[in-house]
Amino acid sequence: LKEKPFSIAPDPRYLYMSELHREALAHLMYGISGDGCFILLTGDVGTGKTTVCRCLLAQLPENTDVALIVNPRLTVLELLATICDELEIPSDDGEESVKAYIDRLNDYLLDAHARGRNVALLIDEAQNLSLDLLEQLRLLTNLETDQKKLLKIVLLGQTELKQILTQEGAVQISQRITSRYHLLPLDRENSYAYIHHRLAVAGEREKIFSKSALSRIFELSHGIPRLINVLCDRSLLGTYVEEKYMVIPNIVEKAADEVLGDDVTGIIEKPTRKQLWENLLLFILIFFLGAGGASYYFSKQIPSKKGPEQVVKTTQKAPPQIEKEVVAVEAPEKIAEIAAQESKPEEQKEHKVTIRIDPLEISE
Repeated sequence: LKEKPFSIAPDPRYLYMSELHREALAHLMYGISGDGCFILLTGDVGTGKTTVCRCLLAQLPENTDVALIVNPRLTVLELLATICDELEIPSDDGEESVKAYIDRLNDYLLDAHARGRNVALLIDEAQNLSLDLLEQLRLLTNLETDQKKLLKIVLLGQTELKQILTQEGAVQISQRITSRYHLLPLDRENSYAYIHHRLAVAGEREKIFSKSALSRIFELSHGIPRLINVLCDRSLLGTYVEEKYMVIPNIVEKAADEVLGDDVTGIIEKPTRKQLWENLLLFILIFFLGAGGASYYFSKQIPSKKGPEQVVKTTQKAPPQIEKEVVAVEAPEKIAEIAAQESKPEEQKEHKVTIRIDPLEISE
């Protein structure tokens, strides 16, 4: 290695141009060279927004004047003064007021347009802009000719910037944004390529990270370049201290404990494909075990509950001759008694019939 490959400084030489980063850079370039006035680039912390911005500055056409603001926690007056300082606009009269700064900026933009130059204002950490500053930026975009806007404003910020622009006081700015892009973290394949790219730029041609170590770095960092840099840098130091050549998962774990500390447990780790399959199989196993147990339980309980009802229904629907047959089977000694009753007077017969029915109901 000729230099440290995993510095967190936004060095454009180390910019790994994944498909996502290329799209982000293309959106910025198109927005500045086009006819729009606001260009928006958002992304999670550490995804590489500032690095893309530095790369943009290196690739802008020569006829572009740029004012870069990295700390937007300013008042309206301080914001205008900073823009004039970045564009090297002289202050001849020495007056410091909002109107004076806007007049100077307007004169500068008209002169730049006459000379065929474009002017762009880049604001990093734009989620820190107050609504008053956002409104002032909107007013600056009113400086225009009949053909084009004289000032292009690029807002780079974290994800919450999108929510800020949906507030009532920022709706007019949101409507003027002509190009939007949200930068996502790297996937597993691009994370591996990112690490190898930075090692190659620093002069290392050998693979000094094992596959399992690369996998663990991705799981801990979730593909966020800044976290990848921190973990890799500390892992290289740990490998050197232990006098080893290859970075292994144990060293990565120690590095994570040192540089991330309690944040390691605070990171919600995305489940791997293996973990997803294991969880799915476990769920299926539990489901079938539960279904089998429930089926066995109800198979034991249902017959005992429904049995008497079925018997009652059967006896109620059974024809009279079947009842007589049942009586004959269950009590054969009653046959003679029934025959004797048939030959007696009608009154006694009816009385005996009633007596005969009662035992049948009891036997049922």
